[in-house]
Amino acid sequence: MPDEPLIADLHTHTTNSDGEMTIDDVLTAAKSANLNAVAVTDHDRLHPGLDTPWEYRKGVRLIHGIELRVETPTQRVDLLGYGVEPTMELERETERLQADRIQRGREIIDNLERELGVELDIDAEAGLGRPNIARAVADVTDLSVNDVFDQYIGDGGPCFVARDVPSFETGRRLLDDACAVVGLAHPFRYDDPHAALELCEQLDAVERWYPYGEGADVDTERLETAITEFDLLPTGGSDAHDHTLGVAGMTPAAYDRFLAATELSHP
Repeated sequence: MPDEPLIADLHTHTTNSDGEMTIDDVLTAAKSANLNAVAVTDHDRLHPGLDTPWEYRKGVRLIHGIELRVETPTQRVDLLGYGVEPTMELERETERLQADRIQRGREIIDNLERELGVELDIDAEAGLGRPNIARAVADVTDLSVNDVFDQYIGDGGPCFVARDVPSFETGRRLLDDACAVVGLAHPFRYDDPHAALELCEQLDAVERWYPYGEGADVDTERLETAITEFDLLPTGGSDAHDHTLGVAGMTPAAYDRFLAATELSHP
C-alpha cells in the first residue's frame, strides 16, 4: 500500500446490493476516513439514488459506478465501471441479472435451511448477494460469515448455486458504452490472476491497491508490468461491505492521474 494518505476509495458497496451502508452512510464513512472521493460500485446493479456520473455531496465527490461479473473461457472475473451514464442496454442487462440473483438467492437460502436445519430471516429480493445470506446464517448459528462461505456457499460448496453472467466481451462492451472508465477488479483474487491480467489489454484500468489480506500471493511486479504494457490507470479501493472505508485506496497523485485521464474532472 502507498505510504501517503489515501484520499479516494473507488470500490464500495451499499444496501442496493450486498453492503451494509446507505448512500448517507457512505458519505459519513468517507468523512471519517478523510476521503475526498468515493465510488459506489454495487454488484450488477446501478444505484437508483445516483442520477449523474458523479456529483458532490457533503463535500465528497460521489462517483456512480458498478461492479459487473463476467465469464471468460477459464474463469469468472469482475469489471469495475466508473462514471456511469446508463444506456438502455446496460439497464436491461442489470434487470436480467437481478432476476437471476433473486432466483439464485432463493435456491441458496433453501439449500442452507435444509443443510443446517434452520429458518433464515431473509427474503430473496433485488440486490441480494451471498454476504447478505451469510450474515443471516451467522445471526442464527455459531458460524461466522467466513465460516458460511468456507463451508457452505463459497464457489463449489454444498449450498452454492452459480449465476448466469454475461461474457467478458459483452460485459466490457456494455460498460464501455456507459462508463468513463472500465477496469479489472482485484486481479489476485482469481484462480488464474495472470490470465485475468491479460484481459486488461482490452480495458482502461486495473485495481492496483486492494486489501487482499495477510499472506495473499500478490505479484506486484507482474501487476506493474501490466499497467505499463497496457497503459492502464491504476485504481484502488477497500471493497467495503461494512462501514469502514479507506482500508485501501488512492493517494492524491494516483487520484489526480485518474481524474486527468477521464471526464470525471468536469461538471
